[in-house]
This record gives sequence, C-alpha cells and structure tokens, in this order.
Amino acid sequence: MLEIKKLNVFYGKLHVIWDLSMTVGDEGVGLFGPNGAGKTTLINTILGLVKPRSGEILFEGRRIDGLDTHRIVREGIAVVPQERELFPFMSVRENLELGAAFVPRAQGRTKDLFNFVYEIFPVLKEREHQLAGTMSGGEQRMLAIGRALMAAPRLLILDEPSVGLQPSIVIDLFHKLRLIRENGVSILLTEQNVRQGLKAVDRGYILENGRIVLEGTSEELANNDHVRKSYLGL
Repeated sequence: MLEIKKLNVFYGKLHVIWDLSMTVGDEGVGLFGPNGAGKTTLINTILGLVKPRSGEILFEGRRIDGLDTHRIVREGIAVVPQERELFPFMSVRENLELGAAFVPRAQGRTKDLFNFVYEIFPVLKEREHQLAGTMSGGEQRMLAIGRALMAAPRLLILDEPSVGLQPSIVIDLFHKLRLIRENGVSILLTEQNVRQGLKAVDRGYILENGRIVLEGTSEELANNDHVRKSYLGL
C-alpha cells in the first residue's frame, strides 16, 4: 500500500532522513524512536508538507511525493497529528462532519462512517453535542482519530497518539487501534511508548538519527536486546 524508497530529507543543509526505505501493507506498522529521530518529519514528508531531496513515496502503486497535501489526502491517507488540532468551540458531531466534508471518497457514506466511528468510540456518540474543547485529553484524542476515520482512509497515520495521556487511557486507545485495523484500515503509528505501541501493530521499525536501524515483527522487536535495553528498560 505505502512504499518508501531511499528517502532523503533535508532542513536547509541539515540531513534529517537518510536513505529511508519502508513499507506498509494491509496491516498495522509502528515507527519507534526517541525525540528528534525524524518520525514527525517522515509523516510530514509523506503528506507533502516537506519535500524530499531524493527518493520515492508510492501509495497503492502511484507516486505521491510530488503531490500537494490535499491531493494526497484524497488518495486515501488520513493523519492524526500529535496536537489533535480540533475545533474547540464546535461540537463533537460538527468536528466529525468536517472530517468527511472535502473528501470525495467519503461523500455518500457519511451515515456508515458515523456508525463506524461511534462503534469504535461509543463515548463520541454519547457526547456528540458537547463542545470539543470541554472534553478530556483522552476523549479529544479519540475525537481526532474519529475525525480522521470520517475521511474513509485506506491508511491512517497517527503521530505520537499516547503523548499526554495517562497509562490506562493509553492501553484502551491502543486496543481501539487494533479494532480499527481489524475493520480494514491500515495503520502507521509513530510512538515513543514502544512497550504499548508494539501491542497495537503487526510489524515495526526503529528509527534513530534519521536512519532505520532495526525492523521486524512486533514479537521480534519486543525480544530484541537493543530494543529491550534502550526502549523497554529491561
């Protein structure tokens, strides 16, 4: 589905992504690493917000690295940014409606998409008339994910979804991501919380200093000595 080939990204003269190659199929994939590793830069490059110096990004066999962001979204990619970026003075339902408003693939499917989102996140149905800005941090994260799902994506990208959430909410959130994956939406997840993140995906990559240093199944990474020492505290 998503294929990245020998990607190099610079900020001015600073080389931040080095010859990065990775794939996401019909699955959940995690991209793990410390702050400053290049995870958010990679997401911004996939979305066309940052232009690569070299390399290719293909989505369902078509190159997208030269497209504008709005065209990339229409191809079937949705993102949940770390900051959530909700409209706080609009209701839950209004925020969800905006997720589908300008995406052709979502037109005519709004009712089914609402049902899907409310099935995954029942609390959003309960709070659909509540202002988004009055919800808890965990509920706002769920709303941000729900809004992205309203675009009927083939690939859902989440940037550090556990940031700022208490542990019990993080566990529940990653369980919801498994449910989303089981309903046919592929997931690319960036995370610092490797322990919980590995439970939500099928495969993963370790990104350090802009380079992929390890890749494997969730089980393989969880049992890798470098991952256990550097990220799991074992």
